Amino acid sequence: MRQSHTTFTVRTRGQGFYEITSDVVRWLQAEGVSLGQVTLFCRHTSAGLTIQENADPDVLRDLAEFLKRLVPEGASWYRHVDEGPDDMPAHIRATLSGVSLAIPVVQGRLVLGTWQGIFLCEHRQMPHTRQVVGYLIGEG
Repeated sequence: MRQSHTTFTVRTRGQGFYEITSDVVRWLQAEGVSLGQVTLFCRHTSAGLTIQENADPDVLRDLAEFLKRLVPEGASWYRHVDEGPDDMPAHIRATLSGVSLAIPVVQGRLVLGTWQGIFLCEHRQMPHTRQVVGYLIGEG
């Protein structure tokens, strides 16, 4: 059984979805594991991870709009406001998107559906540098 880990750095330009599938695939291929599991963990409380469609960009636009409507910025009942009007909503959205993913590896490939991609969800308005830790366990 082999184990490996790495950290992916994602520089965002503000709110949105940033695909990291190709980064994860490159790392997996370099490790040479044919059967196992990749776990990804976002090290932030105002960003998250999701697996979502990567073919039609309207899917991501609609998801972003849904999150904005579901968790609006500047709500009067937010108590945590020291870091700006987008911070508390970002924490709530990160709770909804989640911060970790587990993806099976079979025959050296991530077991993703045809239209699925791995995305970092940036929930803050300003650009940030985010870290996603990857952990791989498997056998060659």
